Amino acid sequence: MNVPNHIAIILDGNGRWARERGMPRTYGHVKGCANLENICYDIKDLGVKYLTVYAFSTENWKRSRDEVEALMKLFRSYLKKCIKISRKNNMRMKVIGDIKAFAPDIQQSVRELEEYSKDFDGIYFQLALNYGSRDEIRRGMQKMAQDVKDGKVEPDSITEDTIESYLDTAGVPDPDLMIRTSGEQRLSNFLLWQLAYSEFYFTPVAWPDFNKEELIKAIEKYNQRDRRYGGVKEE
Repeated sequence: MNVPNHIAIILDGNGRWARERGMPRTYGHVKGCANLENICYDIKDLGVKYLTVYAFSTENWKRSRDEVEALMKLFRSYLKKCIKISRKNNMRMKVIGDIKAFAPDIQQSVRELEEYSKDFDGIYFQLALNYGSRDEIRRGMQKMAQDVKDGKVEPDSITEDTIESYLDTAGVPDPDLMIRTSGEQRLSNFLLWQLAYSEFYFTPVAWPDFNKEELIKAIEKYNQRDRRYGGVKEE
């Protein structure tokens, strides 16, 4: 089986999964967070080198105050737990997105986690928090415009690689496979630049129920795809 070098996952369906069991949405988020830890181990065991997950978008602030506060509490505990997860998996971790919107203690936890895991090289894990691809591109282009203004970048020299270097994911290869759980079939402002030539896999399985068996199903489907990047396959 040809295992993708980089898998991106939209973690969807936690709230609906909980409601179907007569539980509050926050219960689904707790279970989804626990499942993410399991999937990290499975991803590494399968030989995937890069994992990016969409955990909290720039639009998720629109949810109810109670749900957002519960998610912030969950992030606090999960980011601390990630120290152990990163050590066990030899996993370098990076948070992508604009973390300035979070409370100072969450920002500090992000910095501590990234510093602690910076030399691990078993797997590279990107956690998207307060992330939106349009916002990422906007922030990146603001930085590039300033560099043009300061004479550090010549407009005529700007290439796709130049643009990529200003994104949150700079230096990380684009995803080969994007998985979205819980039946929705849209990108929801996730990695719009990076997913240009990725293969997509949509499953009705909610994130808390997405296990290693479901992950292998996605990779098997990926193996059936013919990736030509706009070219023509040789006969």
